[in-house]
Amino acid sequence: MPNYWLMKSEPDAFSIDDLKEKRQSPWDGVRNYQARNLMKTMEEGDLVFFYHSSCSPAGIVGTAKVCKKAYADYTSWDKNSAYFDSKSTPENPRWFMVDIEFIEKWSEILTLAELKNMPELENMLLTKKGSRLSVMPVTKSEWKFITLILKK
Repeated sequence: MPNYWLMKSEPDAFSIDDLKEKRQSPWDGVRNYQARNLMKTMEEGDLVFFYHSSCSPAGIVGTAKVCKKAYADYTSWDKNSAYFDSKSTPENPRWFMVDIEFIEKWSEILTLAELKNMPELENMLLTKKGSRLSVMPVTKSEWKFITLILKK
């Protein structure tokens, strides 16, 4: 049984189209401890809602799956990287990433505003006030509800 996740990315940094073109990609650059810890629990085959954030409109734009479990985020050791962290080393990595694989780009975006207006999703972490994590769990019932919406 897979687990379900929502992962946010700014489309001008890395979009669903970028993932579609690459087919697989590391999900690097996460610099929040709670989001990092969630990624460390991900398993191969877990399913992901790909969410475009910091854009208008923000929302879920497609699906992906985890194809490689968490491993050290080597961008934290690269002094030329925007994600460099001088306290992270190969011997004692502070940050981790997973690899994800493209499944589908949706023909329409399911916006945050639409998600917030669905009573069935009132307990979804994404729809909670102040929820800003870039990686968050999604319940099986939330996953099923959202995917059913798209098939209508």
